[in-house]
Amino acid sequence: MEEKKKNDIADLLIENLQNSDAEQEASAELVSTASATKDKQYEELSENKIFQKYKIKDIVFLAIITACTLVTGAIMPLLVNVPLFGIIQLGLGLQFSIFPVIGMMKVRKVGSLLFMSIFISCFLILMFPPMALLMVCALIVEILVVLIFRGYKNDWACVLAGTLYMPMTVPFLYMYYNVFYSVSGEEKKAVSMFLGGTHPGVIIGMTIAIVALCFVGSVVGMLIGRELRKAGVLKK
Repeated sequence: MEEKKKNDIADLLIENLQNSDAEQEASAELVSTASATKDKQYEELSENKIFQKYKIKDIVFLAIITACTLVTGAIMPLLVNVPLFGIIQLGLGLQFSIFPVIGMMKVRKVGSLLFMSIFISCFLILMFPPMALLMVCALIVEILVVLIFRGYKNDWACVLAGTLYMPMTVPFLYMYYNVFYSVSGEEKKAVSMFLGGTHPGVIIGMTIAIVALCFVGSVVGMLIGRELRKAGVLKK
């Protein structure tokens, strides 16, 4: 009789322990689910923000894209010596639209184009000081993208930024040479420096050609970015 009672008590203890373990597992699963839901909600809220924090991997990727842009833009030292207005933008328009678009499709955060421009300017300013204006152009383009698309979530926002990025330097470059040389008293040098630099038809024609080339490069960059995303290379 006593042995039966002992067995019953033991069975009850085992059952209680099993129930307790089941409750703990259920509780842990609920906590895990709640935590995952909270993290997902926080991630969605972060993605909906216009201005997002940058991670180290974002900066590294943008630096790699910048290196690709600079390597493919190695013809710039040759273009500097060609006395034709807008020749630098025309020669660099394709690669300076393809790679930045890929970078923006990976790092879809406001400021990505500005970061790439800072990296690019650090190198190009040694060969051609006015290229520091790329940072100003990138800032203007970033503002336009924020106003129109509220960031780079849309692929066509990346295309718009890539299309306007290099052509935006044309008016700034024109102002640079005219204002700078006017202040220094060397107006004649500013006029004779570029073929067609004072001819409106040449300036407009070159600008249209640069915009068209950059648009083609941006679309190509978008298509490459989509293929890389399908392959898993441009995952977040």
